[in-house]
Amino acid sequence: MFPQRTGLIVWVSDLKQIKHFDKLGGTIHYISKKMHYVVMYVNADKAEETTKALLKFPFVKKVERSYRNEIRTEYNSNAPDKTKMFM
Repeated sequence: MFPQRTGLIVWVSDLKQIKHFDKLGGTIHYISKKMHYVVMYVNADKAEETTKALLKFPFVKKVERSYRNEIRTEYNSNAPDKTKMFM
């Protein structure tokens, strides 16, 4: 139902030009004014096209893909439960 989204971290030299990112169809999630980077989310199937389009801008230094979708978030504990000892 919902399209798969992926995050892109875009390192820029000038924050004034970020308004051009709206044309690429992504959603800007966070802008760091101190470190000069932008976190934006785009559809996963168009991530490569968006990366190539971002690198064509002269104020873009580097584009990195976020690995948040690939990090395992389900944890299992092999340690015994110590709460049963105190009951």
